[in-house]
Parts: sequence; C-alpha cells; structure tokens
Amino acid sequence: MPNTSENKVTVKRHLAKAVTWRLIASVVTALMAFGFGLPPKAVGMIFVADLIIKFFLYYAHERVWYKHIKYGVKDV
Repeated sequence: MPNTSENKVTVKRHLAKAVTWRLIASVVTALMAFGFGLPPKAVGMIFVADLIIKFFLYYAHERVWYKHIKYGVKDV
C-alpha cells in the first residue's frame, strides 16, 4: 500500500519486520540443523550466518517491493 495521509509506512517498520522474521526463520533453520545431527558449534555458525545474510536480503527485497512493485496495491 503506498504512503498516503492516512497510511505512512516507515523504514523502521521494514527493519522491524526484517528483524522479527529473520529471528523466527533462523531459529527454525538452527533447529533443523540440530535435528539433522550437526554439532552445536556448527548449528551456532549456521544460525549466525543465516541471520545476517538473509536479514540483508529480506530487507532489500522488502524495500524493492515497496518502492517499485505495485502488484496487489489498490488506490483508494
């Protein structure tokens, strides 16, 4: 939804969404790695790498969609 006088989406919102989603997704990835029998040190390394790399990818993706892709956005 584009910014209007009634609706203002901030960069902080996009950052908050990226952080909360990456925490959830990285915990799931770490649990899966642990479930597959990886040693705890490897699970921790996967968790950190997954969290950092995918945070930046998700944030960039979110901003591109918000600024340039109008699919599913209706003018009111």
